[in-house]
Amino acid sequence: MQFHRLAKMAFLALTATRVATAFSAATLRSVCASSSLAASTSRRSLSNAAAVAFLDNRNRGASASNTAGRFLSRSAAAASTCTSSITALRQSTVVESELEKNLGVSHPAFDIISTDIVQEFGAYCTLYRHKESGAELLSVSTDDDNKCFGITFRTPPTDSTGVPHILEHSVLCGSRKYKTKDPFVQLLQGSLQTFLNAFTYPDRTCYVVASQNTKDFYNLINVYADAVFHPRATSDPMVHAQEGWHLELEKMEEPLTYKGVVYNEMKGVYSSPDSLMQRDAQQSIFPDNTYGVDSGGSPVEIPNLSFEQFAEFHQKFYHPGNSRIFFAGDDDVAKRLEIMDEYLKDFGPSPESKPASTIQWQKKTFDAPKKIRNPYPAGNDQPETHMIMVNWLVNDRPFTPVEEITVTILDHLLMGTSSSILYKTLMESGLGESITGGGLMSELMQGSFSVGLKGVKPEDVDKVEELIISTLQKVVDEGFTEDAIAASMNTIEFDMREFNTGSFPKGLSLMLGSMREWIYDRSPTDALRFEEPLAELKKSISESGSKVFQDMVKEFLLENTHRSTLEMYPSKTLEEEVLQEEKDRLAKIKESMSMEELQKIIDTTVELKKLQAAEDAPEARATIPSLELSDLKREVTEYPIAVSENEAESGVTVVRHELGSTSGIAYANLAVDVSGIALEDVPLLPLFTRMMLETGAGEYDSVALSRRIGTHTGGVSASALIAGVNEDGGTEGTVSSGEHFVTKLLITGKATSDKTDELFSIFDLILRDANLDAKSKIIEILKQAKSQKESTVQGSGHATANSRIRSRYNVVGYINEKMSGLESLDTVKQLLNQAENDFPALLARLENIRNTILESSTCRDGMILDLTGDAAVFEKIQPSVENFLSKLPGDANAGKLQDFYSAPHPWVAQIKEEMAVSAPVADEGFVVPTQVSYVGKGGRLYDIGEAVSGSSAVVSRFLGTGYMWDNIRVIGGAYGGFCQFNPRDGVFSFLSYRDPNLAGSIDVYDGAADALLASAADMENDPDALKTAIIGAVADMDGALSPDQKGTAQFKRWLTRESPEQRQKYRDEVLNTTPADFKAFAERLKALKDPSSAVVSSKAAFEDAAKAGKEFTLKNVM
Repeated sequence: MQFHRLAKMAFLALTATRVATAFSAATLRSVCASSSLAASTSRRSLSNAAAVAFLDNRNRGASASNTAGRFLSRSAAAASTCTSSITALRQSTVVESELEKNLGVSHPAFDIISTDIVQEFGAYCTLYRHKESGAELLSVSTDDDNKCFGITFRTPPTDSTGVPHILEHSVLCGSRKYKTKDPFVQLLQGSLQTFLNAFTYPDRTCYVVASQNTKDFYNLINVYADAVFHPRATSDPMVHAQEGWHLELEKMEEPLTYKGVVYNEMKGVYSSPDSLMQRDAQQSIFPDNTYGVDSGGSPVEIPNLSFEQFAEFHQKFYHPGNSRIFFAGDDDVAKRLEIMDEYLKDFGPSPESKPASTIQWQKKTFDAPKKIRNPYPAGNDQPETHMIMVNWLVNDRPFTPVEEITVTILDHLLMGTSSSILYKTLMESGLGESITGGGLMSELMQGSFSVGLKGVKPEDVDKVEELIISTLQKVVDEGFTEDAIAASMNTIEFDMREFNTGSFPKGLSLMLGSMREWIYDRSPTDALRFEEPLAELKKSISESGSKVFQDMVKEFLLENTHRSTLEMYPSKTLEEEVLQEEKDRLAKIKESMSMEELQKIIDTTVELKKLQAAEDAPEARATIPSLELSDLKREVTEYPIAVSENEAESGVTVVRHELGSTSGIAYANLAVDVSGIALEDVPLLPLFTRMMLETGAGEYDSVALSRRIGTHTGGVSASALIAGVNEDGGTEGTVSSGEHFVTKLLITGKATSDKTDELFSIFDLILRDANLDAKSKIIEILKQAKSQKESTVQGSGHATANSRIRSRYNVVGYINEKMSGLESLDTVKQLLNQAENDFPALLARLENIRNTILESSTCRDGMILDLTGDAAVFEKIQPSVENFLSKLPGDANAGKLQDFYSAPHPWVAQIKEEMAVSAPVADEGFVVPTQVSYVGKGGRLYDIGEAVSGSSAVVSRFLGTGYMWDNIRVIGGAYGGFCQFNPRDGVFSFLSYRDPNLAGSIDVYDGAADALLASAADMENDPDALKTAIIGAVADMDGALSPDQKGTAQFKRWLTRESPEQRQKYRDEVLNTTPADFKAFAERLKALKDPSSAVVSSKAAFEDAAKAGKEFTLKNVM
């Protein structure tokens, strides 16, 4: 997720494709870390938090890549070539005929409200109403085997106690039919789910599952349906205490403390300046309706929520009459209705449910814009800079479909890329370091628009607001150019037509899209359509150019006085003040209590911890439906690959993945070797790859280049790729020395087959002729990178800790730390200083990087062109491929690079020297302003050359979803806990996320081996527990992939020299895991070699840890 785009989910397909784009790029960049990851997080998987939707009112979505189709803006009658080039959105006649049979399938318990076909997505929809309960159910039939179910309740809060959020966590903690403490965990541990989660919006709560296995899908539906309608949580106060909040006291003389998963989660959220700003901004423009409070919960207000209020909220809002039930996929419609009737028939009508949850419109009531000043927590070493954001309430009536898509395009024109006018003007002003706010946020009933800058000097605060207003006035006065409109139109249209959701279920994307209207009692299927409003918008543009956008800016922004300007100023004492306020409040509570009341808290603390630590009874576990090992696929899924070395005598290797259909799109990756770069310049690669796309190239300035990409392609990106590989002559499946890896600059893009000439031309242009002599732009990029990295340390400290730990044991881990870890923050600061004070020296380094990678005698030998498409695509693009290969820089018949599979990489010797000095095995602590901790500890589990069995994936996942869940999250109260094992380097790490503990979590990590030994012994007599662990590990291996992801996966396998035989051997070892494998893993963990820790936390937390005997070498980060 690009930090500067916090609110880009205005349209259904964008929601999906942005996830896919981010996933695909991340997958390819991380091929060096083929790791087994087990995470015990909240209901909202951290990896999906930004991707799913507006998960809560703190996460505002993911950003769009530079994507486009082809829209001929000069022609009144012209339609985008996307319509004809992207073909797979239309099913075959046979498929359409089968799907049409699912329209209007009847069931005696349901009335049919309407039937509809959404041609844009091949979706055959029937809207039902349950006769007894009044529940509405949308059944969407598609040819997608990744089946999706969701149930959404409208849950508007009236205060900031976080009741909808706490309830979201709690309802999955056991139910009427499913008796374990946490069925969600059993499903996470032992199902083939492709999505299993729940998330809280400011006005609704969604529960979603997906699976490609029909039996598994029905199991997931049953557990979720029983959970939401009949949860244990409403009758057991201990669930509210665990997931929400409770007072904790173990000894009479100790101070009271607050504990609870959501409580600690929100302390982490409220430690982030960016989250505080988003919260304050939203509340500032919604003073009169539910959006003016925090559905996630304020740490100050959460302890005001009583169990009775919690249970009452469920009773009020979780009636089926207030639900929207959704199905999508290729499963049987009659079975859908049958399953849901089993749950809905228990309920009679509830005429008051929907009216009670109706969201009231916030009217535009401000006579004049408001100004607000609030503090944010800052570190002692942090500069005294401010953050400012201007916020508008955009609409106080429903948008028409044409207005909906128009405002989406307008948002892209203003903020969609680094060359968009508002974004570009702000960044080039020099008034701040990076963008805050992301433009339009339209996931709720009313849209908002927010934009501003971080890192602003106090004297420049007013100038930021003035610049935003004057830029919008310029838009109204001058409009947008034809090429700007064409690029933005095609960006949005390409994404909508491609509908590439990656591993993210398409059904969930359809659900989230439909819910944007359905939850407000409007048509769910109308929300999915885009053809007619898009055509109307095109017609309007052909008749009056950019006037439609100018009018919208004027009406909804410039002349709209319902606006707030929020200024956040730094406070170096705020963190301490907040912590002291909590201590004082708790001390006051304790003073007011009698000895009997305090003893009751002690007794409740003991009771809760006993319940949390207790194992579920066998009869309770038996209630959770599960698969059998016989339900699992035993063979590894292989994807097509054909390798052509020295294709067309070009000296370049071409790798092709021919799939059944790629919707007329060609996906391309050009990998260029960078091993000749000096090691000291490797940390410049992230800057270099950004400049390839953001500073212009050849005759194109930055704006013209961005628009060319937007007009002719589906997006272009550039990144560095570091991939550990299998050594020639080595034994597959063993821990590598870390000396053999490939290093590439990767240019990635996609286009319809008739536009690949343009795509390849852009590849060549940015590779050869990117403008490196761009001092002001480089300074802008570096300031933004510094701001983003600081936010990452503060908000995603678990990733910072993990990178730091892994840099101590492995060469590739050390490189990754230099390029993207905490060390890269220091590098960015140094580069910024060099750019400002000695730019010629920095320019020389950048030019040397390009000259080195394009060295004519060797560069073609290190080039790989990786292509994914279908047969028709490959046939059509072959002339473009040959032309591209012939024009690439370098001599086709010149020298060869070293063989990285047989000889150590040239950086290795110097890296090892650096690691001895810069990456010692030590316990490090990184101090930032925060109310929570991110605790990491790791070490070497396997030595170089030792064989690693596939069973390690089963065991490490079992640890993460079992021991870590129970002890870090449930008992410890952290928002999440993880353990990660990488079989390539043999390094194992424990991590926690938004953790109220520090020393205690390390103690939990240290006890993991003994707990695992006990589990191994138990499994001898509990084959079901072993089966569950194996199924969960297979689920991680068998996720749904989009066409481009399939190509990426197979390219990764080829690049790392991983054989099909080794993949099958690994899978067989997973499927054949035994209790003895658990014992062997536990014994290794007990003897973890060279263990070390890395922790991101506050100064106060480190002081407390020192008192508990946990000493760290401290460094102030902020």
